[in-house]
Amino acid sequence: MAKGSFRRYSVRLGLLLAVLLLQGRGLSAAAGDLVKVMSFNIRYGTARDGANSWPNRRSHVAEVIRSGGADLLGIQETLPFQAEQLQEALPGYDYVGWSRDASADGEQCGIFVRRERFEIIESGQFWLSESPDEKYSKSWDSSLPRVATWVRLRERSEAGRSLLFINTHFDHRGVRARQESAVLLVRRSAQLAAGLPVLITGDFNCGEGSEPWTTLTTATAGLEDTFRIAHPQRGEAEGTFHGFSGTVSPERIDWILCSTGWKVESAAIDRSEFGGRFPSDHFAVTATVGWPQQPAQNSAETKAR
Repeated sequence: MAKGSFRRYSVRLGLLLAVLLLQGRGLSAAAGDLVKVMSFNIRYGTARDGANSWPNRRSHVAEVIRSGGADLLGIQETLPFQAEQLQEALPGYDYVGWSRDASADGEQCGIFVRRERFEIIESGQFWLSESPDEKYSKSWDSSLPRVATWVRLRERSEAGRSLLFINTHFDHRGVRARQESAVLLVRRSAQLAAGLPVLITGDFNCGEGSEPWTTLTTATAGLEDTFRIAHPQRGEAEGTFHGFSGTVSPERIDWILCSTGWKVESAAIDRSEFGGRFPSDHFAVTATVGWPQQPAQNSAETKAR
């Protein structure tokens, strides 16, 4: 090869390697911009479910969570002993959750946060009632006290971005209670977020197109259904409650919502089974979302909180 040709070849090769290196850095940065979220109703652990009782499936629940690799996880119907056992099985996570009623052994809407990814700055709980700050309160036609648990989080990375994460469980009987809970959730999430991006997980006990879903996903609410964003065409087999049967129904009652601005990369329903048995009577749902673009002054403000 002539010297001139060799020199031009070397320059082109160098430029190609530089481009590939920059692309590799871009991919790493993009990965750091993604947040993985999971919502999972794990079925309360004292239910008389026979072969599907908690001791027979708790390792499967932990495996679904572990394999999902979520940064943020909202679990519903969680009793304290279930939370403790999952904490032992998932040592890389911090846990937040309190009873919804006066019993210390009451159900929780628990939150798991990947410790290496996020720092918990503040946390709390409010009741889905006309008196949301009154412990154990219930209103409307709700059959039980219902709650929403929340955390404000900050990234441990240099970016130091912050967000509000909420996990909830709407009443299974009260039609009015579900709608009023949706209205309350829109209002409270905006108040708690104070301009931060929002992620919400929950078992809403109603399907897409219901009044609560419409209330939560209208433009004025500023929230979007990650699954529908990822899958614009509605299917006939998107159900998430299956009663340990694995049978897929049309009704998707477990949702992951995000405030507008997040970029929904993917969303899925995890139908994992173990030897023909299922970890819960609900399928877990997942979403991967990209951070919204935040003004520089917002980052400074959230660091000062």
